[in-house]
Amino acid sequence: MEYLGYLASIVIGLSLGLIGGGGSILTIPILVYLFKVNPELATSYSLFIVGITSITGSFSHYKMGNLQLKSALVFAIPSIVSILIIREVIFPQIANTLFTIASYTVSKNLLIMIVFSVLMILASISMIKKRPEKDSFTETNFTQLAIIGFVVGIVTGFLGAGGGFLIIPALLFFANLPMKQAVGTSLLIISINSIIGFAGDVYIGTPIDYKFLITISIMAFIGMLIGTQLSKKIDGSKLKPLFGWFVLVMGIYIIVKELFF
Repeated sequence: MEYLGYLASIVIGLSLGLIGGGGSILTIPILVYLFKVNPELATSYSLFIVGITSITGSFSHYKMGNLQLKSALVFAIPSIVSILIIREVIFPQIANTLFTIASYTVSKNLLIMIVFSVLMILASISMIKKRPEKDSFTETNFTQLAIIGFVVGIVTGFLGAGGGFLIIPALLFFANLPMKQAVGTSLLIISINSIIGFAGDVYIGTPIDYKFLITISIMAFIGMLIGTQLSKKIDGSKLKPLFGWFVLVMGIYIIVKELFF
C-alpha cells in the first residue's frame, strides 16, 4: 500500500501543475488510507505537502508570466487570518469524541473525513460543470476577492486542503484573469496559505515526521514538474471534468467507508 501511496503522491503534483487545484483533495485520502496516518495529523501533513509542491509550481508559472501578485495578496492575506484562527484557536478545542448515538460514536477524526468527503463532492461538481463565459468587465473586485479568500482560509484551516477549486473561479470572475494566469496565481495563494498553516501547527507542537513528509513531497514535486510542462501543451480546463468525476467517486467512497465499514 505504501508503494501505491508514493505513486499516488505523484498525481498530487500532476494535478496542481496541470489544473491548478485538486491535488490537496487527493492528499488527505492518500495519507489516511494508503499510509494509515491519523486524519487530524494528515491535515497538517497535507498543508506541508501541498504548500511545498505549490511553491515549485508557482515559480514555474511566474517564469511563464502567469502570476498576478496583487490579486494573490488580496486573496491570501484574509485567508491567512482565517487559517490561523481555525488551526491555532478553534481546532485544538474540538474534543476527540464529539457525541455518541446509541452505540455509534462520532469522533473528531470521523468529522474530519466526512466533512472532507463533502468538500470533495462539492469540488467535483465545480470541476465537472462547464463554466459560463466571463463577462467583458475588466475591473477586479478586490472586496469580493478578499471575502472569498477568508472563506477559503476556513476550508484550508479545518481540512488541510488548498481550496484550488474555490480559488480559481474567484480569480476568473472577480480578478478577471485568463485561465492560465488563474492557475498560476492559484498555486501561489495555495502555497502561502498552506505553508503558514503548517508553520502554525509546528508552533503549537504538532508531532511531525519530516523524513516521511519530504519523501512524499519529492514525489509530488516530480508530478508538479510534469504537470507544469504539460500545461504548456494541454488545456487543463479540458481535463478538469474527467478529474472531477474521479474526485466524485472518491468522495462517495469515503462517506460509505467511514459510516458503514
